Amino acid sequence: MFVSDRAWFPPPQPAEPTLEQGRADATILHADLDAFYASVEQRDDPSLRGRPVIVGGGVVLAASYEAKAYGVQTAGSGAQALRLCPQAVVVPPRMSAYAEASRAVFEVFRQTTPLVEGVSIDEAFLDVGGLRRVSGSPVEIASRLRADVREKVGLPITVGIARTKFLAKVASAVGKPDGLLLVPSDRELEFLHPLPVERLWGVGAVTSRKLRDYGIGTVGQMAVLPERELMAVVGQAAGRHLHALAWARDPRRVQTGRRRRSIGAQHALGRRPRTLDEIDATVGALVDRVVRRLRAAGCVCRTVVLRMRFADFTRATRSLTLPQATARTETVRSAVRALLAQVRSLILGQGLTLVGVALTNLDRDGAEQLALPFEPETTAVDRA
Repeated sequence: MFVSDRAWFPPPQPAEPTLEQGRADATILHADLDAFYASVEQRDDPSLRGRPVIVGGGVVLAASYEAKAYGVQTAGSGAQALRLCPQAVVVPPRMSAYAEASRAVFEVFRQTTPLVEGVSIDEAFLDVGGLRRVSGSPVEIASRLRADVREKVGLPITVGIARTKFLAKVASAVGKPDGLLLVPSDRELEFLHPLPVERLWGVGAVTSRKLRDYGIGTVGQMAVLPERELMAVVGQAAGRHLHALAWARDPRRVQTGRRRRSIGAQHALGRRPRTLDEIDATVGALVDRVVRRLRAAGCVCRTVVLRMRFADFTRATRSLTLPQATARTETVRSAVRALLAQVRSLILGQGLTLVGVALTNLDRDGAEQLALPFEPETTAVDRA
């Protein structure tokens, strides 16, 4: 059976083995804070503990598990969330508190292993393959990590352990909330194949509908499909990608100090009209996420990019080059707000359906040149 500190999995169906299995131990951890923003609010306000909590107003930025039990979903409409859970407590986001909690959690990560790859403000991959002699097994290390995060930061965290990054992330998702789940390297397909196809990276609403319309509901059903047939269903690139994941093939390793050309994140708003305050809250969450990733990578940025898609499917991009490289959240947030102000009439007139923030012109923190006395440079790109 799969090792979990919360629950046992039922016996899975037999699955065809692959050559990749058994070649390496399960030593990659995916650590993912549970309902991060909402958990910080419950930590800081004891009256919210055990109650359904929604962070955000017009858009749900986070929901506690008590609220999720009523069907409340992150990124959904705040009005719809309150219809589903009228007793929920709605609190405004406190980005500085979340950033501070994230810094404390990442310090625990770095005390656990030097091989930490931050994914976002609330999750990271950790490689503990070389720590067995000094720190114990991956399960023992993950158990201590969870206890340390709970004791030092006061937050619940779920950890998935597997041979690959992909499986570790799936394991943490299955192990939530507040759990620990190990997928042994010789039982990977037994764990993976009974899961719904939506567990795979790259299977969103559109791809899920295509697969289910074709009669594919589980990862195992996808795995036995010839790769060419799967490509005919979802497209060549997606088919090749999903077929590899269905057989637990993921060669990526945990990487630290990797030079990146850009760091970005985006959020789909849907077709419902959004107020400027709702958009500002969503953009604030995106800025917090990308700047946290920027700092985790040990980088600074010179250029801030705002990407938008409107209700008529046209797109627009605005960018601002700063006079000095930075990794400060407030500096980036101010730049994004300045860019939003430039397109206020477009947003009000056409309706925003997607917004993204990207940081480019990256350099190593401490390696940037001294600032020159120039004004920030702003550029605009519009396209259909």
